[in-house]
Amino acid sequence: MNTQKYYISICFFLVLLIAIPITGFGQSELGNYLEEAAENNPGLKAKFNDYLAALERAPQVKALPDPQVAFAYFIKPIETRMGPQEFKFSVSQMFPWFGTLKAKENSAIQAAKGKYEAFEEAKAKLFHEVRSNYYNLYFNKKAIAISMENIDILQSFKKMAEIKLEAGLVSALDGYRIEIEMGDLENQLALLKDKQFVLEVMFNNLLNTESKSEILIPDDLWQTDLTLSKEALLDSIQRNNHQLLSLNFQQQALAFRKEVAKKAGNPNINIGLDYIVTGKGDMNLAGTDAFVFPKIGLTIPLYRNKYKAMIKEVVYLETAKALEKDDKSNILESLFEKGWKDYRDGDRRIYLFRSQLELAQKALHLLETNYASGNKNFEEVLRMERKLLKYNLELEKAKADKQAAISFISYLMGN
Repeated sequence: MNTQKYYISICFFLVLLIAIPITGFGQSELGNYLEEAAENNPGLKAKFNDYLAALERAPQVKALPDPQVAFAYFIKPIETRMGPQEFKFSVSQMFPWFGTLKAKENSAIQAAKGKYEAFEEAKAKLFHEVRSNYYNLYFNKKAIAISMENIDILQSFKKMAEIKLEAGLVSALDGYRIEIEMGDLENQLALLKDKQFVLEVMFNNLLNTESKSEILIPDDLWQTDLTLSKEALLDSIQRNNHQLLSLNFQQQALAFRKEVAKKAGNPNINIGLDYIVTGKGDMNLAGTDAFVFPKIGLTIPLYRNKYKAMIKEVVYLETAKALEKDDKSNILESLFEKGWKDYRDGDRRIYLFRSQLELAQKALHLLETNYASGNKNFEEVLRMERKLLKYNLELEKAKADKQAAISFISYLMGN
């Protein structure tokens, strides 16, 4: 396997593929926001730089130890037959036991792959946060519009009540009730507008942008469904979740680290040569340089307890990592069940509140007609108007919650 090809899976400036269907205005705009977040979010950039740093570890650990070069000057030259020895140059190179450097490299490579999966996990989490915030922005914007529509409805009721009051058909009580309802709605509307500003700030911070341009949100949120069965979704999470994949690579890194620990108990080989400079001897012989080659040495690993402890350390770490993976798998299954419950609940609520909203609209129309024709039960009109407001808001909330649940399950699957 060419490990370099594995690593060059992301270009220098985070060109990221976003696996979301682009079928309409809203989804297309959301896709653009996801791309912007991927390019600009500082937390994601931090994870990417952690990955790049891990890539630089493999070239370090696979390299041989630095060669040793020594120079010796004999203060009192050693007399030999060829002349006095004046200088000595020594060069030596240590070679770890066969396969040690490769095992170290493989361990670093697997650790880097684990960092890459941590980056992918951060990217998937960021995308889910962007999508969730987008759905919150949609709901809050719709809540503002619905509240304003209901204020307009109350304004029309107020005019109707004023006409009936002038005709002596009703008391001033109807007008007071409308004023109370309008005051509550106007207060709620002010709160929603303040909340919209906060949500926009949060959304722009995820994108790491100071742009004051309007966030483009569709008038009606698209409706998508999960295409896989519950069992297939859970299986996909167990196979593709980036946290689990990262733990897999960490386990593989520990397996190579254990191999390194085992090989550390073998001798290291030292090979070198000496170059000696001799001067002019008493017999007026010209100095002759002499080579002493080869020079071979071994490190003898006598203290075995140290190497046994190194192996045991990795064995304990492998056990801990396996348990951590099992725990993470259980946590992900629990999170999926919650997401699946939210998805189904959102689907049911959409069906329910769409039906309730239609009935409330019909009922309000009949009550309004009856009131205009002389029926004095204005309290029932206001009660139905409140139900209309509630069902309108609940329907839009259900739409947003369902898409948020789909986004969360997609995040668990690594998307």
